[in-house]
Amino acid sequence: MAAPLARGAVQGQWRAMDPSRILPADQDPRRIAFGVVLAGGLARRMGGGDKPLRLLAGRPMLDHVLDRLRPQVTGLALSANGDAARFAAWGLLVLADPMPDCPGPLAGILAGMEWAAAQGGEWLVSVPGDSPLLPGDYVASLWAARRAAGVPLACAESGGQLHPPCGLWDVALRHDLRAALLAGERKVSRWTARHAIAHASWPATPIDPFFNVNTAADLAAAAAWVK
Repeated sequence: MAAPLARGAVQGQWRAMDPSRILPADQDPRRIAFGVVLAGGLARRMGGGDKPLRLLAGRPMLDHVLDRLRPQVTGLALSANGDAARFAAWGLLVLADPMPDCPGPLAGILAGMEWAAAQGGEWLVSVPGDSPLLPGDYVASLWAARRAAGVPLACAESGGQLHPPCGLWDVALRHDLRAALLAGERKVSRWTARHAIAHASWPATPIDPFFNVNTAADLAAAAAWVK
């Protein structure tokens, strides 16, 4: 395995950003970044249904994700297909994939980018709905890595493992992403490699902040950590 990139390291095709899009160093990313939770994951290894709606420490896992992301962004939406009413209790806009055939997390990211653009936003952060241990400096660290490198994208990394759906996205790239999806692209890391992406790193011990809940055993482990 290749050595992990340090915080602020860059992968992909480097290109300098338009200076007008590099905000002052003291700019608070919470004032400019919108957030989308990719909430369409299915609990196939836990009997089916929506994974983010599984109970974790007595509350839906989605609650934990939102509690950690909400203070870090200026606005929030959910990305999920199907009947939006199942998320009505959270009072958030539910964004369906903007194209058919459920093409995966890239489509959810595109939906979020288009929604953020409609709100006048220029930046989007995304997180999966099965990552309830999100760090409190998630958005600030992604922003710092991206800004230091002068690139349009940033991705989270912990313990040498990249987490492609956990990222900061320049909304100006939404048209390129839509074209890539229409051309058949489905892999997040392959699309980001077409641009330049910085990696923000966190330790994976004692708890990996990007731990994914995929099984009943994962759910039990996460329950001990969120308390």
